[in-house]
Amino acid sequence: MTRPNILLISADQQRADCFGFMGRKVKTPHLDQLAADGTHFTACITPSVVCQPARASILTGQLCRTHGVHDNGIDLTPEVGEKGWAGALAETGYQTSFFGKAHFSTYHTYEPTGSPECLRSSAQYPADWNGPYMGFQHLELMLVGHNWWAPEKPPGGQHYERFYHADGRGDERTELMWENAGDTKGAAQVWHSKLPTAYHNTSWTSDRFIEWMNHGRDPDKPFATWVSFPDPHHPFDCPEPWSRLHDPAEVDLPENRTRSFEGKPWWHQAALEGEPSDPKFAEIRKQYSRIQPQTDEQLREIIANTYGQIAYIDHEVGRMLIALQQAGLDENTIVIYISDHGDWLGDHGLILKGPMHYEGLLRVPMIVRGPGVRKGVAVDEPISTLDLGPTFFDYGAAQPLQTQHGSSLRPLLETADAKRDFALNEWGLGPGRVGVALELRTVRTRTHKMTIDLNSGAGELYDLVADPGELTNLFDAPDAAEIRTELERHIASRPDDVVPDRTPVGTA
Repeated sequence: MTRPNILLISADQQRADCFGFMGRKVKTPHLDQLAADGTHFTACITPSVVCQPARASILTGQLCRTHGVHDNGIDLTPEVGEKGWAGALAETGYQTSFFGKAHFSTYHTYEPTGSPECLRSSAQYPADWNGPYMGFQHLELMLVGHNWWAPEKPPGGQHYERFYHADGRGDERTELMWENAGDTKGAAQVWHSKLPTAYHNTSWTSDRFIEWMNHGRDPDKPFATWVSFPDPHHPFDCPEPWSRLHDPAEVDLPENRTRSFEGKPWWHQAALEGEPSDPKFAEIRKQYSRIQPQTDEQLREIIANTYGQIAYIDHEVGRMLIALQQAGLDENTIVIYISDHGDWLGDHGLILKGPMHYEGLLRVPMIVRGPGVRKGVAVDEPISTLDLGPTFFDYGAAQPLQTQHGSSLRPLLETADAKRDFALNEWGLGPGRVGVALELRTVRTRTHKMTIDLNSGAGELYDLVADPGELTNLFDAPDAAEIRTELERHIASRPDDVVPDRTPVGTA
């Protein structure tokens, strides 16, 4: 068998349980079939619960305190990014390509940074620029991708923004994009977008991959491609008709949707109620990054719209899988579906993301289909998206160019007896983000999860078997002392390669 193609498909802010095959009332027929045709990991976690650190970790194979992007607003240095799995595979003869939202660098910066992803610097990149960038030889990018902001006008922006504005009618489309075509009960950041789907970035992302696969690649070389959708990230602005696919009255609500700080570590309340010390953060936190408690009726609107965004992505994934089959590539292509992180989506009365590492936020999808991969199998071992790079090196006969904190998933994908003990997550927040400085470390095993703030020593520990709703914090419980000690050992096993704090260049 020749070296397989690699197609990594990612969503942004999709929970691990938001699939039809996982029992939720969301229509995902193509992803349900992908899981049936491959292996699904039920305990995959993100290496960090916010976008930039998580994405940098997926690319580099390193925890965020090693690659340096320990929070949003910090750029991945090219010297590190170029040594990620894309750069390593390119050195061995793979064609590497990227389509969609990258977010390896900061969009909203205080000053121009020179990055192709920086809104203030993007105009310096000509229309025919397609890379290289972070080890990817060919790129077609969008900047931001979340429709709280209008797509950047040329000469700024990148490939999607030029497409969106090409005929001079981008402003008209943006008016439609921001217009609500239905009653959403006053739910936060929810509307039925009137933007025609032909111009939506979800359709554009899959279109660009399919076009490149059919006409842009070298058919004599294997490819390693990352296709990155920017949804179902907030705002919840799913376009019609997808926004109406799920009746809000019929979606499934979280069992526990009451916000409470009782028994929780101090930072839960502080992060939600504190003011960022950096005034540049304060307004965006209030308007965009924090959602106040919603009524059940409003939460149903948020969930139904999110389900619409996911179903729309599912449709586009189906188009890509059909294109692979029609090109005769499906038998020798490893297809992976993931998300960078999850979303509370109403759990514990919370929405979006932050320093409360409940399962809805920490766990992410991981579905793998490909040659040699077991079919219709669910694997419960704790893994991480850090493991993707080592997996690609294993199947692609390549060597890493830098330290890897993950390990290949191939034994778990191909055999029934492989095991994993734990997976790690971390996040270093300065006081500018939520008003308090936190140095969070999380470990997830098959049965337990613990998060510690290294600054204060406070923490939370949950028995995920006896308490799947994560209601009872056992961190200081005498009868949980033994498991706490074991989890502390796992956290302490992290390699001693932490780099110093870096200063944010913007908000995200």
